Amino acid sequence: MDELRPPTLLALPSYLAGHVARIGRRELVAALEAHDLRLPHFAVLAGLSDFGPLAQHALADRLGLNRSHLVGYLDELERRGLVGRERDPDDRRRQRVTLTGAGKTLTRELKKEAERSQDVLLAELSAKERETLISLLRRVVVADDRARPAG
Repeated sequence: MDELRPPTLLALPSYLAGHVARIGRRELVAALEAHDLRLPHFAVLAGLSDFGPLAQHALADRLGLNRSHLVGYLDELERRGLVGRERDPDDRRRQRVTLTGAGKTLTRELKKEAERSQDVLLAELSAKERETLISLLRRVVVADDRARPAG
């Protein structure tokens, strides 16, 4: 028997996905710690990089983060000069968050480090297997997003 874990658990996709996530998180967290950042900080930077400036509440919703927790992450990123907050010109009651030049530069670097961390995680898989895995996992996540009520 080559497997250390109970076959019952190894037959559960949720167990396998959770354990693989912990393995991948280890690599990614180590890369982020070198920049004194945590995963939610990277999520904010990546979200702003991918979507552009967003209202604070919309950013929290798109990232699946608690809105009050997001404020703390933004405070830290703003203190470091990586993001800026301004009144949303479309709704002056809201804060809009943007990446600064330094934030854009760091985000590009972090994305490369994140890709490297995933290469370590998925070293056992071929390029085609990686594509398939990502496609299947994305389908599950997108289906869950669609099933949730709009925020």
